[in-house]
Amino acid sequence: MIVVSAATGRLGRLVVDHLLDRVPATDVAVAVRDVSKATDLAARGVDVRHGDYDVPSSLRRAFAGADALLFISSSDIESGQRVDQHRRVIAAAGDAGVRRIVYTSGLGADVVEEGVLGEHHATEHALADSGVPHTVLRNPIYSEFFLNPGLLAAIERGELTSSTQGRGMNTATRADLAEAAAVVLTNSAPAAGYDFTGSLWTYPELAAFLSEVSGRPVSYREVAEDEGFMTVIGPAIRAGAFELQTGDLESVLGRTPASLRDVVAGVVHHAAAV
Repeated sequence: MIVVSAATGRLGRLVVDHLLDRVPATDVAVAVRDVSKATDLAARGVDVRHGDYDVPSSLRRAFAGADALLFISSSDIESGQRVDQHRRVIAAAGDAGVRRIVYTSGLGADVVEEGVLGEHHATEHALADSGVPHTVLRNPIYSEFFLNPGLLAAIERGELTSSTQGRGMNTATRADLAEAAAVVLTNSAPAAGYDFTGSLWTYPELAAFLSEVSGRPVSYREVAEDEGFMTVIGPAIRAGAFELQTGDLESVLGRTPASLRDVVAGVVHHAAAV
């Protein structure tokens, strides 16, 4: 039995989709805080269980009989309770006799001890201390944070800007990361950890692909000030923190991860079809 926690989120649903392509629905269960949001999964034959990261007793019941648990990290990044929630999940998994935990961590969490990555860092240590066999999936930032319908505004303006100073980005799509998680969950002998990275790209390259895919000229301009999401990660990008490359994602998928051009084309063509 494979149990997927937080399965009604965007990543969790994609993982379940990929699992159902690989194993019978009777081998899949989901642990969700609100079971009413998983009626579609129940209709597909998935065992829907109540599992709330803040209610340990619900987690122990939800994880019962799990050969593998996909522990998707909590989305509660504002309250300061995230690490405590994660410790409850790990303890409940141990109490329930889960044979292996697969945890969605963050790329760089093995060395960074502050901020959101610091929470992943603490969770990885809690996993190591638990004695439960586990695999850590260190995911990069989702491509969708950067390659999204907001790019249409850049096409309309004819200009794309960023404060990245030409440094590279190693994002990956949720779809690729979800498929990789499903592969690891169904692998009888996974590695202890994977550092997932997508194909490296830059904002000047993104502007060129926007021009190519849309058929309209889009220039690139470097700006001095961080804006939006860049106020949080801009300094790290300019320091080269997003340029790490490994072959882990390609190896697990058995194919090349989605390219910058493919993702941009998908965004533009989807918008044109709406």
